[in-house]
Amino acid sequence: MSILSHGELLKLKRWNTPTIYNGWEQITSCDSAADCFNLEETRDFMPAMGPMIGYAVTLIVKPSERSEKNPDNLLQYLEYVASVSGPKIVVVQDLDKPKVYGAVWGEVMSNMHRSLGCVGTITDGSIRDLDEMTNAGFKALAQRLSVGHANAWPLHWNKEVEVFGRKVRPGQLIHADKHGFLVIPDEDQRRLLDAATFMDDNECDTLISAARGARSQEEVLEAIRNGRDRFRENAKEKFGKGKGEA
Repeated sequence: MSILSHGELLKLKRWNTPTIYNGWEQITSCDSAADCFNLEETRDFMPAMGPMIGYAVTLIVKPSERSEKNPDNLLQYLEYVASVSGPKIVVVQDLDKPKVYGAVWGEVMSNMHRSLGCVGTITDGSIRDLDEMTNAGFKALAQRLSVGHANAWPLHWNKEVEVFGRKVRPGQLIHADKHGFLVIPDEDQRRLLDAATFMDDNECDTLISAARGARSQEEVLEAIRNGRDRFRENAKEKFGKGKGEA
């Protein structure tokens, strides 16, 4: 499943998700204005932990339904999680959305998943035991907090899910932080680190330095115009196109 080395994943984790997006839009054939990122607002409950990156393992729950609770499902689901190489992000679709009856995530589940190589979760449902989850080193993007767990039990897993307006398939690479998340197509993974690094350097060397380096207002505007042109030229020379902030 993994296309990138552990070292490459660690380097990608050093950047925030908008920076990863800036590189991705230069190399992808997807519509960078509509594809691969969350279309609904997410909430990062552990922003101090920084970004997370991993390959999706997927789960579907419906905490309102007691009849769906099957004691055998938990172990079968955890066996699936354990069978997948990490790092992993657990993407959980809550079928009760937009209502919230209970959380699948708390102190116990986060520690279980952390020991199985999962670095965090993205769920359109809720979480609880926030301090304990943070202590476990398990990051969470979620809709909200909740007090109880209700009937939050594995219903289906290893299937395509939809969270925050974005469909996610098992095995897809995800980069996520307080801004939201980006699901990276397989064909874009290999060039992503170089593209993100280049575009960050490109911003610093052109637009940002132009805006901060001038004196009068007229000089600022002229420097920005020149910086914009260099930014576009650099991107076009590198990628054959000039998408981006300028």
